[in-house]
Amino acid sequence: MSKVNRSSGRTIFVCQNCGKESLRWLGHCPECQQWNSFVETVTASVEKKSRSISAVTSQAQELRQVVSPTTERLALSLSEFNRVLGGGLVPGSLVLISGDPGIGKSTLLLQVSDVVARSGSRVVYVSGEETLHQIKIRAGRLGVSGEGLYLLAETDIDGIFGQVEQLSPGMVVIDSIQTVSVPELDATPGSVGQVRECTLRLMNWAKTSGIPVMLAGHVTKDGAIAGPRILEHIVDVVLYLEGEPFSAYRLLRSVKNRFGSTNEVGVFEMKEIGLVEVENPSLAFLSQREGEAVGSAVVSTLEGSRPLLVEVQALTTTTTFGQPRRTATESIITGFYWLLPY
Repeated sequence: MSKVNRSSGRTIFVCQNCGKESLRWLGHCPECQQWNSFVETVTASVEKKSRSISAVTSQAQELRQVVSPTTERLALSLSEFNRVLGGGLVPGSLVLISGDPGIGKSTLLLQVSDVVARSGSRVVYVSGEETLHQIKIRAGRLGVSGEGLYLLAETDIDGIFGQVEQLSPGMVVIDSIQTVSVPELDATPGSVGQVRECTLRLMNWAKTSGIPVMLAGHVTKDGAIAGPRILEHIVDVVLYLEGEPFSAYRLLRSVKNRFGSTNEVGVFEMKEIGLVEVENPSLAFLSQREGEAVGSAVVSTLEGSRPLLVEVQALTTTTTFGQPRRTATESIITGFYWLLPY
């Protein structure tokens, strides 16, 4: 284990999967059941200051006296994206888009940024993984003109805030949150402390300025957001972009939404020009269906406020085991498959 400078603060061990803290190293996390996930971390030392009871930063207010500001959502021309968000972007909201590597998170964020920029608002797209030249190549493939869209290749959170405050944008995109770091913390980018501190600072800035911030987050092999799971509790909206390895279709699901329903699903198709909305998902899901095939049936399912037609197939095969096993597999493209040995 590498030596850590303990003169700057207290040394603790933090689980990189769930964020659980411990005063000593543990080989097995009792919270998330992960092995070898604890990393030694030095917390910044903060001088304790006595506070009087009268020194209150905010005062309690009766509910009926609270004035709710009349803020309208930022409706986008991407109807499938608006459906999942609940009608559009809410000013001052913090939205997290996660998914497997190469699923299309950066493509979707760049398309959304172009839509917002073409509506007349400035957009700052911060990339910590790609250079400006690489983003320019993708933008040319997607047909993004770039007017009103400002690119920034930066990983220092203080440098990002400095550039954003000068431009006064209408939306900020961080791609990805695992690459942004705080210089004051003695930890590598993507660790629990760095991701948590950067997200908290972005949340406070978004709530104070009223500007929506969109984050891209990586997903591990287990389907969890890379880094701490506490990231899901900080943000306002958590969206998952899903897809199958050999399919061009993508599903955008909402697992958390403080401003709308979590039952809506957006359907996209990955093409050369980017993610294209699928206006009739039922037709796309049943396009490969071969008439009245044996063991196949079409059923109707309700995803949020939209009914979808999917195909259910029951397949049987001989088994060499004494006890037959029944398994079920769900496909996001055609529906459900049942394997029934006999």
